[in-house]
Amino acid sequence: MSLIETDWLEKNLDNIKIIDCSWHMPQTKRIGLEEYKMGHIPKALFFDLDENSKKNTDLPHMLVNKSEWENIISNMGIQKKDKIIIYDNSDVISSCRCWFNFIYFGHDPNLVHILNGGFKKWIKENRKVSKDLPHYEKSDYQSFEKKNLVKDKNSIDENIETQTFKVIDARSKERFDGKVPEPRKGLRSGKIKNSFCIPFNYCLNEDRTFKNKEKLKEIFNSCLENINEKNIVFSCGSGVTACVLALAYSLINDKYQPCIYDGSWAEYGII
Repeated sequence: MSLIETDWLEKNLDNIKIIDCSWHMPQTKRIGLEEYKMGHIPKALFFDLDENSKKNTDLPHMLVNKSEWENIISNMGIQKKDKIIIYDNSDVISSCRCWFNFIYFGHDPNLVHILNGGFKKWIKENRKVSKDLPHYEKSDYQSFEKKNLVKDKNSIDENIETQTFKVIDARSKERFDGKVPEPRKGLRSGKIKNSFCIPFNYCLNEDRTFKNKEKLKEIFNSCLENINEKNIVFSCGSGVTACVLALAYSLINDKYQPCIYDGSWAEYGII
């Protein structure tokens, strides 16, 4: 189970590493780091999703390389043995991407969790908030890449013919069907051929907690013949909300290893 509830977290603040991975779409003009400085869950470290993504590319949120990841996580003072709880103030979107990154780079999946409902739920329940900026001694974090958890454009193109795996898109139905323009410039509207659409917010309740297993099964049954399928690849606009679906699917299929198309429509939709 990849979800942790607020009650549990409040009782275990001293025994874990907590990460605030708040990130917002540019048009919102909200800055995750500034919001973190104004108040966060006690002892939470900040993970900057934009800053900690691949630099020498025009594509957003692409994975960094192994040595870069090790440097980022070592500077945060995180060790391989640490139990990690990730949250955000972004409607439980960016925290799922951070969760995926840790799994891709070999952290034990049983030690990486998402705070169900995120910071909004924590605040609504009047739990303690801090402005202190925690510091941990630099670690020597060692990682390894699970390259089978990421697909590139060539793999996606080949799969259109081979149908080795199913691609499920987390964008809205309107974007998927090409009825509205993409928010990023230079991208055509539309979808990957033979892909399916489950908008990521279908998996979330109004309070941004994840829906229960029965409801999630109903949602995924809309495009899967077998809820135990393993060859599922999730895509979206820039590789962020795809991870919401990946986490949701892992809640109902404990054999599933999260797999995403890292470039997503930001790459595939280039005009």
